[in-house]
Amino acid sequence: MLFGNPDRMSPALSPDGEHLAFLAPYDGVLNVYAGPWRSGEYRPVTADRGRGIRAFAWAGDGRHLLFVQDRDGDENTRLYAVPAGSGAPPAATPAPAPARDLTPYPGVQARIIALDPRTPGGLLIGLNLRERSVHDAYRLDIASGRLELAARNEGFSRWVADGGLRVRGAVRPRPDGGSTLLVRADESAPWRPLHETGPEDAVALRPVAFTSDGTRLHLLSSRGADTARLLSVDTTNGRYEVRYEDGEYDVDGVGLHPVTGAAEFVVVQRAHAETEILAPAAVAADFAALREAARGDVRVLGRDRSDRRWLVQHLVDDGPAGYRILERDGGGTRFLFSHLPALAGHRLARMEPFSFTARDGLRVHGYLTFPRGAARRGLPTVLCVHGGPWTRDVWGFRAEPQWLADRGYLCVQVNFRGSTGYGKRFSAAGDREWGGRMQDDLHDAVAHTVAAGYSDPGRVAVYGGSYGGYAALAGAAFTPGAFRCAVAVAGPSDLRTFIGSVPATWSTLGAQLRRRIGDPAVDGEFLWSRSPLSAYRDIRVPLLIGQGANDPRVRREESEQIVAALRRAGVPHEYLLFSDEGHGFVRPANRMAFYAAAERFLATHLGGRYEP
Repeated sequence: MLFGNPDRMSPALSPDGEHLAFLAPYDGVLNVYAGPWRSGEYRPVTADRGRGIRAFAWAGDGRHLLFVQDRDGDENTRLYAVPAGSGAPPAATPAPAPARDLTPYPGVQARIIALDPRTPGGLLIGLNLRERSVHDAYRLDIASGRLELAARNEGFSRWVADGGLRVRGAVRPRPDGGSTLLVRADESAPWRPLHETGPEDAVALRPVAFTSDGTRLHLLSSRGADTARLLSVDTTNGRYEVRYEDGEYDVDGVGLHPVTGAAEFVVVQRAHAETEILAPAAVAADFAALREAARGDVRVLGRDRSDRRWLVQHLVDDGPAGYRILERDGGGTRFLFSHLPALAGHRLARMEPFSFTARDGLRVHGYLTFPRGAARRGLPTVLCVHGGPWTRDVWGFRAEPQWLADRGYLCVQVNFRGSTGYGKRFSAAGDREWGGRMQDDLHDAVAHTVAAGYSDPGRVAVYGGSYGGYAALAGAAFTPGAFRCAVAVAGPSDLRTFIGSVPATWSTLGAQLRRRIGDPAVDGEFLWSRSPLSAYRDIRVPLLIGQGANDPRVRREESEQIVAALRRAGVPHEYLLFSDEGHGFVRPANRMAFYAAAERFLATHLGGRYEP
């Protein structure tokens, strides 16, 4: 139930506010469904038979749905269009029509840059058609498929469009790891710098959107402060007004009026996601009504072009996410569905925020999920390390903590230094600390739960994917007595080869990677000392290693070189290679196979429950 397909997920509201689209299984594979939300008569509009669809959007015309899809996880995504349909009842509806491939270019990655109901027939996309390392910006006519070059990439990592889908902003990474935000008056005007940031501010820099008149730009930036603030920047002179800031946490999201582009609220991810209202008073009343409608953290997922209807998620930690429509003209809220209704009758575990002081005095936050009904004493414990690492764990329903708690484990999630959301000093504290102080924070979290009596120190596992996979390998290699076993998915084992093999599409992020992790050209010895492969002879605990064969971010060689070393050293291990996956396991059958192996592995070494 936890690791199969959800019943419905990722809903999106049509521009006219009358229709809804979402992802749901069609013949066992996630596809896009659409229909009028008032009647609830939804039908499938795509018929993918492979890894399923994970990302889609309404076109500005409200008549088409757009989605991106790669091949077996290679991340060379193509852009497809399908008609949204009339939303006739499923029993009366034939199988979905084939999707139109709008970017039929082998080995090319398509990205959606911008959509806008004010330009209904088209959209702005990025394609690395000319050069694999950078994405030029193109206007795409949905009906004809015609492409028009809108902007040639001059080393930019991000594009910003105005309401007319004109490319008027861009972010250019600098060799020192900093970034420059550039703007121009129109697409024929030269670029000019608007907002410069140093390396320490580059991660937080995020242009949000131009106002409708194009004279100001909403921007998230930590320049001049520790945390990312919402700024309103004058595009002619760069002068800015601080619209919102929090002294401890970064601003995570911004709610914009769909017509004027005015910033009306921000989301700050503290221990919970909290909404702070900027203006007007009606928005505050709307959020008050939403908080009355259901418990949980409230997220506005979409607004129609008239701003009369909002699509909202209520997120809780001990049940499925619920989705509602708010009719702002007095219609109240209407419940649509939850993402896993089969869970509604189950008593699930709660996710509890906690914090501790690391050995060097830094305050670190995280979440604990305890098994329901078990005494909080001497529990087998799984330290779950998030990926990225430049992201963070957040409160709410998550499949893995629920699974582990159900099997009798305490799940410990740590937003170790280097994680985002807590300001730039906290994030920068992780620079060049892979395998160093970032790893210390994980051990200090476990020491905290052991000292509290929650964890049995002899039954602790380290578990994670991507950066979390690296941390699991590093825990087994560098501190072999700290864990009973380790589970690593797509974990870099040699930081030199990992940094040297990042995909071409990451080329504009190269300076940041080299600054934050290390540069193989000058830091080879240092990177090798922080690579789990360098200490494989010290590994004494069993490992379970998972890998997607087509992963372009952490290539299969990273897993296979550590597996070969473990084999030479006679260390017990299991290796699961999925031939039709990329960075993470998407196909339900593969997910179920991995989690079945993982829970059997954890039960063998920690003593928790598992289903044969």
